[in-house]
Amino acid sequence: MSSFLTLFILLFASFSVPATAIGSAVLGIDLGTEYLKAALVKPGIPLEIVLTKDSKRKESAAVAFKPARESNVPFPERFYGGDALALTARFPDDVYANLKSLLGIPFNGGENAIVKIYKERYPALKFESAPGERGSVGLRSLKLGDEEGRHAFLVEELLAMQLKQIRANAEALAGKGSIIQDAVITYPPFYTAEEKRSIELAAELADLNVEALISDGLAVGLNYATSRTFPNISEGQKPEYHLVYNMGAGSTTATVLRFQSRTIKDVGRFNKTVQEVEVMGAGWDRTLGGDSLNQLIVDDMVAKFIEGKKLKDGITAIDVKSHGKTMARLWKDAEKARQVLSANIETGVSFEGLFEEDINFRYKITRTEFEKLAEKHAGRVGVPLQEALAVAGLNLNDLESVILHGGMVRTPFVQRQLERVCEGSSKLRTSVNADEAAVFGAAFKGAALSPSFRVKDIRTSDVASYAVKMKWTSDGKERQQKLFTPVSHVGVEKQVTVKNVDDFELRFYQQVPNSDDLVDLPLLGVETTNLTASVSQLEDKFGCMPANITTKISVHLSPIDGLPEVLSGSVSCEVENTEKKGSVVEDFKEFFGLGSKKGEQEPLNENESKEQEAIESVTLQEESSSTSTISSSETPVPSTDSSENKKPETQTKLEIIPVSLKATILGTPPLSLAELSRIKSRLAAFDAADRDRVLREEALNELEAFIYNTRDLIDKEGFIRVIKEEESSVLKERLELASEWLYGEGVDARTKDFQDKLKSLKEIVDPALKREKENSIRPSRMTLLEESLKGTKSVVEMLEKQIENDEAMFSSLLSATKSADSSVEASSLQASTSTTISLAESSTDAFADLDDDPYSTSKSSSSTTPTTTTPTAIPTAPVYSLYSPTELASLNKVYESVNTWFEKQRVLQEELTEADEPVLTVAEIDKRMRELERAMNRMYERMGATFKSGGKGSGDQYKPPKKNKKAAKKSGKKEKSQPTRKDEL
Repeated sequence: MSSFLTLFILLFASFSVPATAIGSAVLGIDLGTEYLKAALVKPGIPLEIVLTKDSKRKESAAVAFKPARESNVPFPERFYGGDALALTARFPDDVYANLKSLLGIPFNGGENAIVKIYKERYPALKFESAPGERGSVGLRSLKLGDEEGRHAFLVEELLAMQLKQIRANAEALAGKGSIIQDAVITYPPFYTAEEKRSIELAAELADLNVEALISDGLAVGLNYATSRTFPNISEGQKPEYHLVYNMGAGSTTATVLRFQSRTIKDVGRFNKTVQEVEVMGAGWDRTLGGDSLNQLIVDDMVAKFIEGKKLKDGITAIDVKSHGKTMARLWKDAEKARQVLSANIETGVSFEGLFEEDINFRYKITRTEFEKLAEKHAGRVGVPLQEALAVAGLNLNDLESVILHGGMVRTPFVQRQLERVCEGSSKLRTSVNADEAAVFGAAFKGAALSPSFRVKDIRTSDVASYAVKMKWTSDGKERQQKLFTPVSHVGVEKQVTVKNVDDFELRFYQQVPNSDDLVDLPLLGVETTNLTASVSQLEDKFGCMPANITTKISVHLSPIDGLPEVLSGSVSCEVENTEKKGSVVEDFKEFFGLGSKKGEQEPLNENESKEQEAIESVTLQEESSSTSTISSSETPVPSTDSSENKKPETQTKLEIIPVSLKATILGTPPLSLAELSRIKSRLAAFDAADRDRVLREEALNELEAFIYNTRDLIDKEGFIRVIKEEESSVLKERLELASEWLYGEGVDARTKDFQDKLKSLKEIVDPALKREKENSIRPSRMTLLEESLKGTKSVVEMLEKQIENDEAMFSSLLSATKSADSSVEASSLQASTSTTISLAESSTDAFADLDDDPYSTSKSSSSTTPTTTTPTAIPTAPVYSLYSPTELASLNKVYESVNTWFEKQRVLQEELTEADEPVLTVAEIDKRMRELERAMNRMYERMGATFKSGGKGSGDQYKPPKKNKKAAKKSGKKEKSQPTRKDEL
């Protein structure tokens, strides 16, 4: 049945993507300690970095609160990125930066080592345990209202604010009306389950759906593979091994990757080659990065500041480091100094009013001094690389290259240490974008997971990073078994076999190194709910013995976050089957014609195919020899003994009953529905307050600018002429009142109050400005209309003359036609007395007229009937060479209408002053000019059509009768041509 299901899935996947998927978009997010970067994949936008509102390619990982300008508001103003960091000197207690290092960390009363390091850098922040039972880090702000600030912020809540800002920037890039919900987010390989779940919680609070988490080393490798092909192991070639060394602001990681290609079976009879990127092992240093090097400079600054003896007696380095504003300034300039030293041999920084208002401090440092300070970290630089190689079971010579990523790899001190560890610079590569390779890899991963995009087929495989073991109780004893190792691949399913026949609970733990020991961190609890009842059913219905009953649980590391996930459970035993039945699968295949046929393409070697991983069977308890354990990877081997060819009448079959499982997250408890709703409501209220604040700021700025501009207007001569004296007095009074209100009571005013004040000023100013504009434009528009009327009048007069000439021509033609008819009548009487041609002569010459037109109105001289002449038709109406009287009347009507209106309105307008509302407006003049233009355009179009038709005029045209030219030639008579007019077009 599984083969048929696989075929069905392949056929279904080949169908076109639904229309709803076509407009989807995926966001790749590189969650760095110091910076956040995002890349968007959307139909029409293949792969593009999401710019900040300041058009920067990366955003500082910070959010800050600033007191609102209006008082008694529940929420302060929020700032992000560089704008947030700019507030550190003024509001160090409400600037939250580099929150990544606090994700998933227990508070433990502030005694956690990572929390201590963070508090030393940001001493002004107020730390406490997070609300509820989570026990994680909480941060309290005093700038919120009493009700809104009753609960401290979760670290995940503050990170969600930054993710929401990134999402808003991405939706602006995607276009109006775009909604982005799917995201792939990077994480460092040392993240535990708690830290990964914190990322997922922050994304959920930001209304983002995490399609997958991807380790930053694998993301860089995936980006590296998008533009390359690798050796094909199906053809006997050897894979390539590369190491991604990533040093950022907060940590350092090293990831060993195997790159290779493989030929696999495609749909139908075809094969295809796919690229594969597989993580072999990782190493890390959680605290080595740019911040640890910046800390060296900060400590040196504080030491020299104390040595300067400018401070009061008794003030120590601890006092300086606990001063929020001082530390914010020192950290900011320390980072700048380190960056400058990467390209220069020395730098200096000056501080005014440091720690105390009257103290100035100047600090200098050279690159040599900095590297001497950093010597204690020199030995740590190469440790992650060496650990990654050890986990992968490789040595340095096995590597093709060491790919450098992260901002800190540009530091000369770090580069020299890497050259020392790598025995030279030959293996060091800067072939990827050190800042953006990870975010591009994450976005590519998102596009590969989405059904809306077709991308290069690159298969990725990550590892667990930490071992996972199981604990359970069996026969009254506590048992445990390691299920996954640190290099176990994500997504591979394991089938666990136990001998429990009563309901029991499995508990999964992540083994995390702590100093020289391993700490078991609880991950997941899984409880069976119907195992006891299912075993009883097997015993009662099928007679199964407890010793022959097997309980199996299927587990894998989730492809989304790499954490253990229980897929299914079952209980089974073998029973006798007295009826011989064919395979249901085979019968089903035969019915649809899917049975095996000779000559079809053989499948590729299973050892080389990664399309379907074999399910690994793990027995967690020693079983008796009478018990048979069947794995899906095992298949019975047919016997070659001829004595066994006779099948017994009775056979065995496996009776399986699914086991219901209930999973519970262990460790830090997830947010309750009530707590989740409360946090989402506060975030939504914060967003609404930001929108209202933006609208209020816009209204305030507009009112303020209008007041200043109007004050300048009332002194201008042009404006004074267009406003009446009483209106001017009212306007000056309102201006004065609005100005006093704006800087008095208006400080706490609402958006509507600003809009009302602006409206009261505009109702006087806007009409006056409109009149001023009208008065300046009207004369030129009137001149244009006068010229248009003159031109139209000239055309009307020309048409009148043309029509008169056409009608005179018609009268002359009519007289000439009547004279011609009288001559034709006399000729006919004379022709009737002549002798006809004899029949014999006519017969002899029967073929002479084969070329004559049988439909001609005149006959040849050899005809058997006498020749007659038809009188010329008399024309019934004039032929107008260009325009008819109807067209003249239409044009004349428009001309008279516009001309009459214009003369009337001009007289009325001349009676008004510049301060009166005009009766002859520019808009109305333009409207009348358009009427004339349309009428004239119709005339021009008529003229163009006449020229195109070869000069044919309008009206009923006179067409003289056709004559047989050949007959006329034979009869020796000349055709009479009709008279023509020389002025005909």
